[in-house]
This record gives sequence, structure tokens and C-alpha cells, in this order.
Amino acid sequence: MPEKLSAIVITLNEENNLGACLRSLAFADEIVVADCGSTDRTVEIATELGARVVSGKWTGFGPFKRWAAEQASHDWILSLDADETITPELQASIISALNHPEHGAWLLPRRNRFMGRWLRHGEGYPDWCLRLFDRRRAQWSDDAVHEKVLTDATPGKLKGDLLHQSEQGIADYLAKQNRYTSLQAERLAAAGKRPGLGKMLLSPPLRFIKFYFLRLGFLDGLPGLVHISIGCFNSFIKYVKTRELLRPDHKNS
Repeated sequence: MPEKLSAIVITLNEENNLGACLRSLAFADEIVVADCGSTDRTVEIATELGARVVSGKWTGFGPFKRWAAEQASHDWILSLDADETITPELQASIISALNHPEHGAWLLPRRNRFMGRWLRHGEGYPDWCLRLFDRRRAQWSDDAVHEKVLTDATPGKLKGDLLHQSEQGIADYLAKQNRYTSLQAERLAAAGKRPGLGKMLLSPPLRFIKFYFLRLGFLDGLPGLVHISIGCFNSFIKYVKTRELLRPDHKNS
């Protein structure tokens, strides 16, 4: 007998994305939408498409996703964001994996859409994400941003793409990245990790060389260049924000 699957989607005002996401998850034995206070039609759309909606207080990406997984009826969890969809090839790969689970967790190759183009190189693809797992052997980390699944299992790799609509305009994307770097800085500062000038200066160019040249990001044209450049800037600015938070006079400024 194949393992039963619970698909989990976290939401906050995702009426523009949620329909496509949930339709791609129709093969799951259950779909749970974990909402944290939507004021648009998100909950209505989820209900119309047969999902079970649970409401909770936002506690950061990692803790909220962990709580959402605890609301599932089945132990095997497929966790998606509302701006992601499963391709038919990936669906078939997931079903095959659940028929004979050789691993307690599985990595999915995510393909990012950026500036109207599906990226094929750089850090845009394959952006491996651990999203399918047995919750008895894995759980989400406590990270408020850039959360990850922690597991004692050696993950397998699935075929087919997890499609990610990574932005709805450059301004929206930059605003999101600004929030993410602030959360990362707060985490680093809380741990007392003060980045040195060498790390601040070397991290962006080394990241650019890795993704633009070694991983062929230049083949994605202008979208690839912009995507990688923003990632390099984020690498620099999170350290700037961390140093600001650790300044002795910061609390009084």
C-alpha cells in the first residue's frame, strides 16, 4: 500500500497564487492550508478547492511550517508555498516514491521564474529543496527565514520540477528580500556573530563567480544577471545590518 500524503500550504493573502498551487496538489490524500490571517479570498478559494483550512498565529517561517505539519492527518508531508506548483512529472515521481519509500525524505528540484523567464542555471535551477518527508523522521527548523527541514534520513532526489513564481515585479521582490535580510541579520546578531570586513567584501564577488560563471548563470540572459546580482547584494547587506544591530549605540540611536 502506498503511503498516505498530506500536502501543506502556508498562506497570507495568496488569492492570486493559491488556485494553481492547490490544483497541482489534487493527487494528495489531503490538502491542508495553514493560514495566518488572510483578509482577501485566500480562505474562500482554499475551501472551494477542497482543502482543509487551519488558522494559526504567525511565528516565523520555520516554526509556522512545523506547526502546520503537526495539523496533518498523515505522516508523509509535502510542503509547498502558495506561489509554487507541482509539474505532472514531479507528481508521478512523488507517487512512485510513496509506493516504495526508500528514503525518509526527498529533495525536489525547484525552477524559479524571474522577470518573465524560467531560469535554467545559476542559483535559479536546480534549486534543490527538501519538501517531501516523513514527519516521524524530520521537522522544520526554528529559523524565522531560510528555514530548512532537519532530518536524520539521507534524502533521495525526485525527478520533475517544482515551479516557483519567485516575484510579481522587481519592486515587490526587492521588498521581500529586504525583509529576509533583516530577519537573517537579527538571527546572526542574536547569536553574537559579528561579520568581519573580509567576509563582507569577499562574499558578494565569490557568490557571483560561483553562480554566474561556474553554474552558467550567464546563459539565462538579463534575468539571470539580475537574479544573481540581487543575491550578491543580499549577501552583503545582511552583514551590514548585522553589524548595525551589534553596534553598542544601536539601542540608543
